[in-house]
Amino acid sequence: MEAEYAAAGVGGLVIHTDRKDPHALALKKSPHEHIVCAAVVPGVTPSQVEMEIKKGHYQCMKVYLGYVPKYPSDPFYHPFYRVAERLKVPVVFHTGDTSDKMALVKYADPLSVDEIAVKYPKVTFVLAHIGNPWIQSAGEVIYKNDNVFGDLSALMIGEMEKADDESIQEFVIKPIHWIFLYVENPKKLLFGTDWPLVHVKPYLEAVKRAIPREHWKSVFHDNAVRVFGFKQPLLSK
Repeated sequence: MEAEYAAAGVGGLVIHTDRKDPHALALKKSPHEHIVCAAVVPGVTPSQVEMEIKKGHYQCMKVYLGYVPKYPSDPFYHPFYRVAERLKVPVVFHTGDTSDKMALVKYADPLSVDEIAVKYPKVTFVLAHIGNPWIQSAGEVIYKNDNVFGDLSALMIGEMEKADDESIQEFVIKPIHWIFLYVENPKKLLFGTDWPLVHVKPYLEAVKRAIPREHWKSVFHDNAVRVFGFKQPLLSK
């Protein structure tokens, strides 16, 4: 991972894992600044997450729509949203396709986040994977709600360097360019990869082709700094 990020000129990352995971512990020695999201799943309590955030162990929350068979409006999640509002931390929703065949994708439709965005206007929400394949629904939710952002990660996974250009165009470049134009606000989209499901540099180069050069600084740096609170530069190139 370190080698991939260094080659791509990346300086910061958002990770979704338990802070006690060996990989998370290894990142403490990393030159890359890392933001860690607490998993909001059954068995975890709002008080636990709040305590860990106050200790500085987590800086955001991750809700696994689809993997957990609950809509974002489920009563289970509301206490977590209130914690996010009090502590001013962002909430990331997994949206769209899942890697687990037993997951229920009806719960991962990004359109269902609209209700929560309206109910909690002071909370910043991020739609991971911009709802792929429901890109248009994600685009509308991001466009309509000032507090909703889109994460451009994992629209294509695997060894992209071996993929044909037609596939990269159809599955990465065209959807991202469409949502960029529809949202009409370059401050609402954030670059991401979902490493290790995709290699960093080829995905970075594909996303660059979808975003006008004059907005690279926003999409590849400024927006993540504003949403997640990074302190160090994220891109060295």
